[in-house]
Amino acid sequence: MKVSRHLTTAAVLATAALGGALALAAPAGAAPRTATVAAATAGAAYNGACGTGYTVIDSTPVEDKGTVYVTYNKSTGKNCAVTIRNAPGAPVSTAVTLGIDAGRGAPAVVDNGLYTTYAGPVYLDARGQCILWLGAIEGALGNGHGHCG
Repeated sequence: MKVSRHLTTAAVLATAALGGALALAAPAGAAPRTATVAAATAGAAYNGACGTGYTVIDSTPVEDKGTVYVTYNKSTGKNCAVTIRNAPGAPVSTAVTLGIDAGRGAPAVVDNGLYTTYAGPVYLDARGQCILWLGAIEGALGNGHGHCG
């Protein structure tokens, strides 16, 4: 069974838990990613992956495996999300999703695959709307919603 199929199954379950607001799709042939950033051993610290001008506005633990961070850039009005593993190592199924709450507006943006350190970043212009996010690492899930504006 492909990891992406397993991750898609987990994402479907998470979507149901979020009221069906997110639709996740696995990219074909996802390749391992090697990151050059260090993660804290006690927990995943935000790694700046979203770029300059993005400030962390929320974070949600992905059970005991990592953290999904949500950031915002007030100059561009875009949100960004990244799921970071607590303990980088061999590539494992890792995902991040960012969408409009209640499914209004643009479709959810997703990055998933076999990654050594993190999935993402994914970006979404959600001015005037509420967002929701999902992080997954080896079947463990973390999600949240809010930040309307």
